[in-house]
Amino acid sequence: MEVVKIVDDWKTEIEPALESKAAELRLIGYHNATREDVWKCLKQKVWKGAPSKRLYEVVQDVFHLSSNIYMSYLTINAHQDEGLAASIAALTENNQTKNK
Repeated sequence: MEVVKIVDDWKTEIEPALESKAAELRLIGYHNATREDVWKCLKQKVWKGAPSKRLYEVVQDVFHLSSNIYMSYLTINAHQDEGLAASIAALTENNQTKNK
C-alpha cells in the first residue's frame, strides 16, 4: 500500500534528495544553494499549496526541478527582499527625522 501525505510531511524523508539537488545547483553556478532554498522553491513554484503526494512523486519533483525555475524563485525573492529593505530604510529614516 502506497502512503500519500501532504508534501510538508515528507520533508525529513527527502533530505538526501534536497541536498543532492542543492549540490547540483551549486555545481552549475548557484553557489549559495541550500536544501532549504530548494525546499522553499518547490513549495512556492511547484507545489503551490499543500498537495498530497506519494514519496516517489515528491522525490521526482525534487530531481526534476529545473535551474530556470530555481532562478525565477531567486529573482522573485531578491526583488521582495529589496522592497523590504527599502521599506525598512524609509521607516528608519522617518523615525530619525521625527526624533530630531
